[in-house]
Amino acid sequence: MDILKLLKLLPHRYPLMLVDRIVEIEGDETAVGIKNVTINEPHFQGHFPDQPVMPGVLIIEAMAQTAGAICLNARGGDKPSLVYFMTIDNAKFRKPVVPGDQLRIHVRKTKQRRDIFRFICEARVDGSLVAEAEVSAMLSVRVPD
Repeated sequence: MDILKLLKLLPHRYPLMLVDRIVEIEGDETAVGIKNVTINEPHFQGHFPDQPVMPGVLIIEAMAQTAGAICLNARGGDKPSLVYFMTIDNAKFRKPVVPGDQLRIHVRKTKQRRDIFRFICEARVDGSLVAEAEVSAMLSVRVPD
């Protein structure tokens, strides 16, 4: 799934679009998303100017966007939907993520009840675990304008 497909599925736009591509996908069960971390991103101006580090909250958001994209993709184009982030549990940050890194975001669905999904997520750089969390989200039908 390339960026154009992601832009059709997700409402996020720059600077909060945090997934560049999904390189592996199995329905709404598992996926691997890619986030190319570049020095041009606005958060690096203040986090931290002399030693830029990607904020952990943005790593979690990239995980949630990857999970949301596969939920919406599996649903198909029958009804436009939004994905609302519900919970973050057991978040751990293992190593700093810096400009030049490529995050590989692994998500695996662990539970679904109607339109509520729960995922285990891991973010890796060069194969090393840099962050992990469990996230849940809810699909909601988008109200037309």
